[in-house]
Amino acid sequence: MLQKITHYYLIFLKQLPSFDGIPALMLRVYLAPVFIIAGYNKLGLPDPDITGLTSLLANPNIVEWFGNAEWGLGLPFPALLANLAAWSEFLGGWFLLFGLLTRLVSIPLMVTMVIAMTTVHADNGWFAITPTNPDTSPAKVVSWLGFEQGDISMQNSNETAARLGKMRDLLEENGNTEWLYDKGPIVVLNNGIEFAMTYFIMLLVLVFMGGGRFTSADYYLSRALCSRCKKQLEQL
Repeated sequence: MLQKITHYYLIFLKQLPSFDGIPALMLRVYLAPVFIIAGYNKLGLPDPDITGLTSLLANPNIVEWFGNAEWGLGLPFPALLANLAAWSEFLGGWFLLFGLLTRLVSIPLMVTMVIAMTTVHADNGWFAITPTNPDTSPAKVVSWLGFEQGDISMQNSNETAARLGKMRDLLEENGNTEWLYDKGPIVVLNNGIEFAMTYFIMLLVLVFMGGGRFTSADYYLSRALCSRCKKQLEQL
């Protein structure tokens, strides 16, 4: 019995590389819309008041947010960095969608995620949405490992749950909760690094994995280039 299981398992492993383009495709299709819309909203394109060539540049409000140290990011060269971020995300997202230059475009997108984590989200901790039940919060595992941050996070979950309960009470007293909750329950946005770190890890996987066999433009371009190089070598 064990020998038969091992035999089929080895067959499975042998066939598995033929499908290794699927996880790369899924990563790309997941990430592409995220970056396309993030870049699009940083440009002047969505703003009807910005016309002409200036619509192809970063929105002035975004540039100001990049540079303002009081209520923004306080970054140097805000116009340059805003435009680099906007076009890296917008074009990079489309390149990811089609699997074109996947490894190359993933690198600047990773840089934008690092900047987002360190300048926007780091002070808010890990979670994008604050857990309100410490018993189901991943922070409990961190607490088990002896890190004080896990205990602090679970305490924050209790305090957030109390505030969220008060919000629900107010809504039930003064609002149409059937309509208000029709699209989902209310949550508390923590705005931590969770999403940006997740995207960073996914992009890092694409740097090593590439666009994917059979599922990306990179695969067919590389085949065409290899075929051309082989013909040139045969002619020498």
